[in-house]
Amino acid sequence: MPELPEVETTRAGLAPHVEGRRVVAVTLRRPDLRWPIPPQVAASLPGQRIAAVRRRAKYLLLDTAAGSALLHLGMSGSLRVLPGDTPVRAHDHVDIVLDDGRVLRFNDPRRFGCLLWQPPGALHPLLATLGPEPLSAAFDGAHLFALSRGRKAAVKTFLMDQAVVVGVGNIYAAEALFAAGISPLREAGKVSRARYERLADEVKRVLAHAIARGGTTLRDFISPDGAPGYFEQELAVYGRAGGACTVCGSRLRHASVGQRATVWCPRCQR
Repeated sequence: MPELPEVETTRAGLAPHVEGRRVVAVTLRRPDLRWPIPPQVAASLPGQRIAAVRRRAKYLLLDTAAGSALLHLGMSGSLRVLPGDTPVRAHDHVDIVLDDGRVLRFNDPRRFGCLLWQPPGALHPLLATLGPEPLSAAFDGAHLFALSRGRKAAVKTFLMDQAVVVGVGNIYAAEALFAAGISPLREAGKVSRARYERLADEVKRVLAHAIARGGTTLRDFISPDGAPGYFEQELAVYGRAGGACTVCGSRLRHASVGQRATVWCPRCQR
């Protein structure tokens, strides 16, 4: 599944091409993705100018005066800006036709993504309970420490809780915990404030670096220009079960934590 850096890469790639453009038409080739597509998308979006492309957690919002189209890429979704006469492929479910003749096309083979609607001045229920953005000033070690007290869940599960902080998925949680020297199996409530301060710093560093590198290449992720990300080349633990630790050479261990594959170094992470 695309994580925050991949979604931010998509946002940054789309913004120059769609911001300021007027929507001419919306073509829905099916009535639903993960959930039914609200009628407001086809009824309210045409004729509107896209003021901004924003990201909140792993959601993208196309802001207009009439409201915002709320998109999630799901497991396999991608958004491309294409010439209007580009042939439709399998799983091209949505076209947002722009006034320059191009289309913003949403392709989603597994249909775990979504296209929803947020009215002006409202907050969609999917966004209402989200925690702070990890690259914002609201996210720091003090925030993690305060929310973790009494929590018995593994710290990796805690870090991936979207009510705690948004957008830290499996890949980047594993990498940040490795960089911070914290075992993903440790109870969240037993991690000290000092170690949470280092973890918050590493989350910010890892995510910022991944964004700068274009995200992580996954089987299903392609950026708007068709190019994969490059951060995969630098992963220290994710996907490297049984390999040698890049720091101490120990064999990396593997387990399921919160039903997610987890890899860590038993020597470097305590």
